[in-house]
Amino acid sequence: MSGHSHARTVKHQKEMDAQKRSKAFSKVSRLIVVAVREGGSNPETNSSLRMAIDKAHTYNMPNDNIERAIKRATGELPSGKLEEFAFDAYGPEGIALIVEGITDNRKRALAEIKKILTQYNGKLVAEGAVRWMFERKGCVSINIDEQKEELKERDQAELTAIETGAEDTIWRENYLDIYTAPEKLEKVKNALENKGFKIDSSSLEWKPNKEVEMDEKKKASALKLFDALDDNEDVQDVYSDLKV
Repeated sequence: MSGHSHARTVKHQKEMDAQKRSKAFSKVSRLIVVAVREGGSNPETNSSLRMAIDKAHTYNMPNDNIERAIKRATGELPSGKLEEFAFDAYGPEGIALIVEGITDNRKRALAEIKKILTQYNGKLVAEGAVRWMFERKGCVSINIDEQKEELKERDQAELTAIETGAEDTIWRENYLDIYTAPEKLEKVKNALENKGFKIDSSSLEWKPNKEVEMDEKKKASALKLFDALDDNEDVQDVYSDLKV
């Protein structure tokens, strides 16, 4: 759903057909359930739940669906056991991957992800084998084209992001990804909103320490792997060090 290219993912969300949107709703519902079980049902005091609800709104998920997910988490509606996972892997041409997800059957998820990786010349590796190549960061993404006219100047947007506490900024086409320390994510997001910026998304992500360049043919193969992983019902996020 995100990670290998934030801008590409957001655009993809807005072009989803009904089947893919239904699958996205299911994934976000799981995210909400886990967030509530870990931190309670009040988004004012549970930052993970706030981010999950923000993600739901990104997909235009109806409020009724959000409320049902919260009720499943609190036991008001029936719900099965869910657990989070994070797998380290290599993809085509040795690119590093972190595959995160939520599943009701870890063995099934492991087997299916292994199969997908094998199909695209990738493989699972031991936990931590590639994670050292990434750093946990907060990421706020804005679409510069959707801002008010006086906020569309790119250099000024970057400067404002830095003034609010950003550690790094990266342009991906018309999207500005603003990276922060994880504990400063909410502060930076709120500061940008107070400045008048419309936030496209905010989340905790794995940011590669160094991005890998690849020719277009090899990159296309990697993108097919990302799409196949994204399509798996248990996978929430895919992160890589590929420069997209």
